[in-house]
Amino acid sequence: MALIQTQDLLKVYGSGEATLTALNRVNIQINAGNFVAVMGPSGCGKSTLLNLIGGLDRPSGGSVLMDGVDIAKLDDAKMTEMRRRKIGFVFQFFNLIPVLNAIENAALPLTLNGTNSNHAKEKAKEWLSKVGLDKRLTSYPDQLSAGQQQRVAIARALVADPTLVLADEPTGNLDSRSADDVASLLRKVADEWNRTVLMVTHDPRIAAYADRIIFLKDGAVEDDTWLAHGSIKARILKEKVDAQ
Repeated sequence: MALIQTQDLLKVYGSGEATLTALNRVNIQINAGNFVAVMGPSGCGKSTLLNLIGGLDRPSGGSVLMDGVDIAKLDDAKMTEMRRRKIGFVFQFFNLIPVLNAIENAALPLTLNGTNSNHAKEKAKEWLSKVGLDKRLTSYPDQLSAGQQQRVAIARALVADPTLVLADEPTGNLDSRSADDVASLLRKVADEWNRTVLMVTHDPRIAAYADRIIFLKDGAVEDDTWLAHGSIKARILKEKVDAQ
């Protein structure tokens, strides 16, 4: 069974002449352990798709199944619980809390879920070490580089042991070297830590780290491509992007 499955997923904003169809009957399946990138022009529905799969918004029609459960039918309390336990989020602008240090920021999902503070901090230390920040545990966001801040955000996304990590333009605020480091880390999240990663990106070079690229256009899936491994991977992706 697919970890994530969308069935005729529809999202419409506004009404009458102001109606905007952000997603138009999208059908995709994502299996556990996959690293999938979503690409497409601005306004094609990339972030809308991520928000619906993450339970941050509700569809106008169709369904989003996670482990076979239609999450759109969950009430607000169960939806919040599902997000906290099963989904980790990584955003373009990190969304770290300035007055909290790296440990406290990374521990936040557990703390909000009522986990004992000491246990939450131990888990945060463990994940910060895994993402290469074992020497910056007590640093505050303004003491960290942009790439380091995104690593804290990735540790925060993983601290509650989610099955799915959703990353919305995670390298969009980084220089090219830091972007590659973060993309490599997300690759590791899938390969070594057995999480499913769904990433929105506009950058073909970053998308090439994924196993599969879903191209959206005008709210619909225009192409769905599995990438080859090795040196031809980026070339195949470039050809796909150039053809859009």
